[in-house]
Amino acid sequence: MDSAGDSRSREVLRLAIPAFIALIAEPLFLLADTAIVGHLGTPELAGLGLASTVLLTVVGVFVFLAYGTTAVVARHVGAGSSRGALTAGVDGTWLAIVLGLLVAVPLAALAPGVCRALGGTGAALDAAVSYLRIAAFGIPAMLVMLACTGVLRGLQDTRTPLAASVAGFTANALLNVLFVYGFHWGIAGSAIGTVLAQVGMACWLVLVLWRQVRRAGAPLRPHPGRVLRAARGGIPLLLRTLALRAVLLLTTWVATGMGVVVLAAHQVTATIWAFLVFALDAIAIAAQALTGRALGAGDAHEARELTRLMVRWGIWSGAVLGVLVLALHRVLPPLFTSDPQVRAAVSTALVVLALGQMICGYVFVLDGILIGAGDTRWLAGSMAALLVAYLPIIWAVRQFAPAASSPALAWLWIGFTGFLTLRAAMLGWRARGDDWLVLGATR
Repeated sequence: MDSAGDSRSREVLRLAIPAFIALIAEPLFLLADTAIVGHLGTPELAGLGLASTVLLTVVGVFVFLAYGTTAVVARHVGAGSSRGALTAGVDGTWLAIVLGLLVAVPLAALAPGVCRALGGTGAALDAAVSYLRIAAFGIPAMLVMLACTGVLRGLQDTRTPLAASVAGFTANALLNVLFVYGFHWGIAGSAIGTVLAQVGMACWLVLVLWRQVRRAGAPLRPHPGRVLRAARGGIPLLLRTLALRAVLLLTTWVATGMGVVVLAAHQVTATIWAFLVFALDAIAIAAQALTGRALGAGDAHEARELTRLMVRWGIWSGAVLGVLVLALHRVLPPLFTSDPQVRAAVSTALVVLALGQMICGYVFVLDGILIGAGDTRWLAGSMAALLVAYLPIIWAVRQFAPAASSPALAWLWIGFTGFLTLRAAMLGWRARGDDWLVLGATR
């Protein structure tokens, strides 16, 4: 490899390694909750599955606060404007605060209806409502974390979010054990512990951002016009994320209709998948920051070379993770549940999940590259088309999947892997063209 290639690899590693650890720390919140709550019983585990689906959907809808901010800030960094980068970051953080407050209270109030709409009944519904009513009040902190993390990534700093994530996960695990088993608060204790950890992480990241803004002399007060522009700029990513979340919700809805065993097993499998997604997304985070910086500096050739490098890394990382999951597909389920039927279903589904990891690596890296390039309108349109294409796939799974829990869940994940394959084809076609290579500090 030549010196330029070595330099690119070092840059990717410098950003991706801390991002990898930080990103896998984030789903460890849910993994810890799942492991702790899972031993309370199958209804509690199924209830957590419903509640966490709602929370991940709501927070995921606003992921543009991180992704969009990373791209905008990185372009300003590439163009040599630190003050402009931090000003954009402040606008995104104020937007996160406003959106978080607007969402949290209504979601807590509507928790019973939302969980019932997803098919929750009986003890699983009660557990889901108990968790969601409390966890909803952590949404403002989660959105602020997204915005601050996006700013820091755009500034080519992935170490600070790493430190905050590790500290937050540790606090979350300790508080959950204390509240669930020490104070015997049940699933509600898990929600309380998670919210407290999220608030602590948000405060830490805001303090770090505040110090950088003061040093650069950027404005701290919200400017309504700039905040509104930040909101408008995030609309395409919002639409893209809504379509993606609709796919995930449809998958959970079908799992709910297959019975409490399949729903509980799907929760465990989806949690493990989320963990792997965040691991692969580390390269995508580096792709966002480095692609944005290269295009902001007007260097299309560098953006192309980075794309080739990071796509290769994504595919090979997916292959490694797939082999690991395949090797552990019987070891992992007992960590989350003592129910033998749930264990068997999870074990079968993990085989399907493992076989799709190379596709995931390819998809997430290309998605990150196009987000870093600010190609958000195309991403929104393509995801809407993929949602439509997924409808007949998930309908067929619902209609024709076997009644037994293990093969039913396996067919559900085969259908979802089909969606990922279609997504890989569309992203690959877009990346081969030149329309996403727009140069300059702003797109």
